[in-house]
Order: sequence, then C-alpha cells, then structure tokens
Amino acid sequence: MLRRHLALALLTAMSAAARAVEYPVTDREEVVDTYQGPGGKEIEVTDPYRWLEADVRESDRVAAWVAQQQAVTEAYLADLPERQSFVDELTKLWNYERRSAPSRFGKPGASPERYAYSKNDGLQNQSVLYLGDSPQSEGRVLIDPNQWSEDGTIALAGTSTSYDGKLLAYQRSEAGSDWRVIRVLDVETGNDLDDELRWVKFGGVQWTPDGKGFYYSRYPEPEEGAAYQASALNRKLCYHQLGDPQEKDVVVYEDPEHPDWSAGLWLSEDGAWLVVAVSKGTDNQNRLYVRKADGGANDGGADWIPLVEDFENEFNPIASEGDRLYLLTDQDAPQRRVVTFDLARAGEVEFRDTLVEVVPESAATLESASLVGGVVFVQYLEDVAAVVRRYSPRGAPLGEVELPGVGSVYGFGGWQDATETFYTYTSYDAPPTTYRYDIASGESTLLFQPDVGVDFSKFTVRREFYESKDGTRVPIFLTHRKDLELNGNNPTLLYAYGGFTISITPGYSASRMAWVEHGGVLAVANLRGGGEYGEPWHEAGKLRNKQNVFDDFIAAAEWLVAEKITSPEHLAIQGGSNGGLLVGAVMTQRPDLFGACLPAVGVMDMLRFHTFTAGQFWRDEYGSSDDPAMIEYLLGYSPFHNVKPGVAYPPTLVTTADTDDRVVPMHSFKFAAALQHAQQTSEAGDNPLLIRIESRAGHGAGTPTKKLIEQAADLWAFLWEHVGP
Repeated sequence: MLRRHLALALLTAMSAAARAVEYPVTDREEVVDTYQGPGGKEIEVTDPYRWLEADVRESDRVAAWVAQQQAVTEAYLADLPERQSFVDELTKLWNYERRSAPSRFGKPGASPERYAYSKNDGLQNQSVLYLGDSPQSEGRVLIDPNQWSEDGTIALAGTSTSYDGKLLAYQRSEAGSDWRVIRVLDVETGNDLDDELRWVKFGGVQWTPDGKGFYYSRYPEPEEGAAYQASALNRKLCYHQLGDPQEKDVVVYEDPEHPDWSAGLWLSEDGAWLVVAVSKGTDNQNRLYVRKADGGANDGGADWIPLVEDFENEFNPIASEGDRLYLLTDQDAPQRRVVTFDLARAGEVEFRDTLVEVVPESAATLESASLVGGVVFVQYLEDVAAVVRRYSPRGAPLGEVELPGVGSVYGFGGWQDATETFYTYTSYDAPPTTYRYDIASGESTLLFQPDVGVDFSKFTVRREFYESKDGTRVPIFLTHRKDLELNGNNPTLLYAYGGFTISITPGYSASRMAWVEHGGVLAVANLRGGGEYGEPWHEAGKLRNKQNVFDDFIAAAEWLVAEKITSPEHLAIQGGSNGGLLVGAVMTQRPDLFGACLPAVGVMDMLRFHTFTAGQFWRDEYGSSDDPAMIEYLLGYSPFHNVKPGVAYPPTLVTTADTDDRVVPMHSFKFAAALQHAQQTSEAGDNPLLIRIESRAGHGAGTPTKKLIEQAADLWAFLWEHVGP
C-alpha cells in the first residue's frame, strides 16, 4: 500500500511535459487523388486531411481545430521547467540597441545631405526608421511602425527614396503577410500623400529621376476570401504617376500567355533604360528584354527588344554607365562573372556573342556585385566565409576589402557618383557591426558596434568539414562555450536549409546565443541545394537530386555523434520553410537518429504545394506532381505522405502561423495531424507530437520582438526537456 501511495505521489508531481499528451480528435475523410505516373501508370494517393487546407479565416471547422491544438500545446509548453529561464535569458539578450547600416537619402548632390537608417532600442516590436544629416547622427524619427498597431504586427517592409530626397515610398505588411501596401511620405512635413497601392508582393519601388512617379509590380486583386491562398499568377509591372488612382497606372510589362511566370523590372540610374528579367520560378535562369524608358506615363507603348529568349543562364542587371549595362551571369561561368553589354546595339547584334568580361570567374562563389563611386565591388564566398574584392569598371583588380574575420558581410550599395559606401559585418560570435568605406582611400571606419552584453571570449566558433553519404565534402560550423566538455552527451541543435541557391552564412543571433549560453552546442551545416559553392552545388540538391540534401543532413548528425559532440538522444534538428521540409523528410527517414525535431513553416505536402500562393514558383526546385516523371520521386520523401503508424517519432514541435501566405499553414496542419494519428493508432510510444500556431504572423518577416522571444523560449524549453543533460 505504501509503495502504491508513493507511486501516486510521484505521478502527481510529474509535469505535464513528462506525461502522455491527449491530442484533439482530427477527423479523417475519404479523399483519394489519382496521379499520372511514368508510362501512363495511375497512382492513387489518399489525403484524409484535405479539409485542413481551408483558410483558418474562412473555415469555422479549421479554426476550431487550430484552437484545440493550440490549447493542448500551450498547456504543455507552460509546464516546461526551463521555459521561464529561457524567457529571462532571451529578454536580456534581445535588449540591446541595434542599427542598420546607413544609406544616402537621395542622390549625391540632393540638398540637404541626409542619411537614413533603422534602429531598435532593444525590445521594441518593430525597428524605427531615422533620418539624420550624417552617417553617425541620431537624427529624427521618420517612420515608427510601432505606432501602427497595438500588438506590433504591422511592419515596415521596404523603402525607396526619390532622387531629390523629398519623397519616400514605403511598404507596409500586416500580420506577416507577403501582401504589401505602398504609401508615399512627404519627408519635410511627415505626412502621407493620397497615393495608396495595393495587391503588391515580391518587389520593390524604383523612382524615375524626375520624382513624378515610380515603377512597381502587382498582382490582380484576388477573389473574396482567397487572398492568403490563391496562386500568385498574372504579375504585372506598372508605372504609377503621383496623384493618380491605382487604376490609372500604366502596365509596362505583362505576359498573359504565361501567367505563372514572374518578371522583375530594373531602371538604369540615369533613367534612360528599362530592363525586364523574366523567370519561370525561383531559379536564376532568365529571359532578358530591354527598351528605352519613354518617361513614366508614356512607358506603355514602346516595344521590348529581346536580348535573351531562353532560360539557359542567369543575366542579372547590376548597374549601368550610359549605354553600358553591367550584368552578373553564369554563362560560361558556373561560379558567375561580371560582364557588360552595349545597350545602344540592342537588337542589332547577338547579345551573348558581344558580352565583354569585366570580372572573370574564380574558384570562389560570386554572390553579388555592385558599381559604386567608380568601383565594382564583388562579394564572394570562400568555404562559406565572405570575401570582398574591388575592380575598376574595365576590370583592373584593385585589391580586397579587409574584413574583421570569418563571417558574413552585407552592403556596398550606392550611387555611381558616391564617394562612400557602407557595409555590415557579422558572425556567430560577432553582432552586426556597421562600417563606412571611403572609396578613394579604401579605408573602413567603424560607425556602430552594438553592446549585446555577451563575453565572446568564453565561446568558440570553428568551421569543420565532414563527408556525406556519397563522399561529398560538406562544411559545418560549431559554436559552444569553451568550458563545455565534448563528451558525447551535449545538448546539440543542428540547423540547415539546403535549397533555392540560398547560402547559410555565419551571423549573430540573440535567440541562438541563449541556447549556447545555456550550455547547448549550435551546429549549422551548409548542405547541397544552397548557393555556398555556386550553381553546381545547387543543382546537386534540387529536383531528382533532392535526396542528396537529406543525406547531407543525416551525415551531419552522424558526424556529430561520431565526433562525440553529442548522441542521438541529445541531438535536436531545426529548419524553416525549405528547411522545414528538410526536418520533416529526415525525421521520417531516420527517426532513430534524433532526440527532438523542430520543423518550422515547412513544405510538407510535396504533391499539392504548387496549388497555393507562391508554390507554383518552386516547381523548378522540386518538380511537381503534374509531371509523371516526378510523382513517385516526390512521394518517396514527402513528409506528410511518409508518416507511418508503428514508428516512434522523436518529440516534435511543428511551428507555423495563421497568416503565412508563403508556405500556407495547411502543410504543417496536415503533417501534425498525421503524426498524432500514427501514434494514437499504434504502439509507438508517447513522445509529444505538437503543433504551435502563431496568430497574426506569417512566414517570419516582420514578426514583432515580443512574439520572437516567446516563440524562441517555447522552442528551447521544449528541446531542453527532451535533449537536455
């Protein structure tokens, strides 16, 4: 009897985190889709949670499911013993002043001379835009997005200044949505003009030199109730003349025959030339068209001159000098190079045959280039570390920009007649620090270095390499406290992305520093599919090579175990968006290898992703179920379709947001429902398989600081409960 009472007392003392979770019931329905496979083979696929694809704002049934799931998750997370400790650590670490690099406000020569930068005092939900009379002056508040909403969920999503510095076009985003609203601010009075442009996404604003209007891109107004789920089709490039209603805007470019293609517009600095780059998706390969700019409101009539009419190479306009157009390209250069083309000869000569090389391809990966103050700045990656080299406009080498260490650098933008430019340097152990670069002398001057309250001498950061399944050499960065004994039992967080030519470069994160300060190891792997080693690295991780990405991630986990840094029971994995797909895929392929999983805003249904919002742009990265040659391959790794009863999946906290219109939340809803059902219907243990659904938030951009801290505290507390010491 005494033994029984002791057992009951111990059970009562156990936290909710230690007990089996009772999940809400998720209805399953008989939905079967038939796909065409190779050779006309019909493939039937069941989809019992199709009803969870409905927009939570439009479906009471989905809204009720979300509320039930969130109630269970919140109760579980609130009872985690380390949660408050992480809240306190994160609040302290986030509470430091941070600034962006300044930028010239208007073209050099505009009067008065002014500079803009964004600043956050520490715990402000949104950074504030300031305007000062020098790169270092405090200046005055120009736009404070914190005044736009009580909960901080309306964000400043982009700005563009007129040439004379008197007007500022700015974009607002609400609740993390990709949709933007463009307004125009009179800088002197601080008042908005009447202009308001809607149904804008995936693009910026380019003013004409006369300041009478600007170019922008938009989509048709979606049907009622479909704004957060409808596919992004029929993009138009438009010119807006100040004072006109949006319906009078001139359509500069559209392609009704290819509604799923995307186009971006570039205006030469002198306003003489318009260039349009057309792509079929997120790959860099594009068509290229050019014409003289006829002056804003008249731009709807001139014919476009085709320069490139295939999708074999990337041709990205970066600058112009008169009729000389500078382009970044991978033609005959997988690692990219910089070339020029004489626009005055457009339509008269063969474009590819008359390109003049300025910066040749090198062994390093060319990330970006700019022409500022008569110098071509070229940013490279060498084993995932930034290198910046300078060249004359005709290609003479001018030396490197000396950087503080092995890290990332952003900036080197500006006007062609500028005498200065600005950049920001950061690494895992270096918070973003801004510098002014004098173009004539080649000297960098420190402008702002934040005090984050961290003694970085107590931490170590190192770059290692490991071999993947097929022998490919893959970089990985490790960050941890110097006093940590690497004994094979350290709580370790492995993060990666692996897709869309996106390079994951070193950078400071207050959130991740809380994990490291707490005693965890941070490991960041640079998988194939990214852009770390150029287009060949990307090609090796897309379409039918996607399994290479998962193999690279699994190999990283196995390397961490073999090096006695951690063990499977102490190893957590994390990734977002395409990285969420990565986590979902590897946890269904190797559930034995991980102690906890954090798939965030992931692409989990690989058969239906292309039917929602921006998903149709990803077909050149993933393929699609419409292609008989791809359907079986996609089914082979699609996280939602590979959840199986009887498998003990690691403790998992799926995260998404109700206003994510990039990777719509149905992916995470269906994946979480499948995980819970598999556990409930089999002898597969009682690991928590939860979903955290943020309200009034999107894919990540513009999320207020308060929400960021709360989310990070939930994630780290969940991990510490399951992979902690």
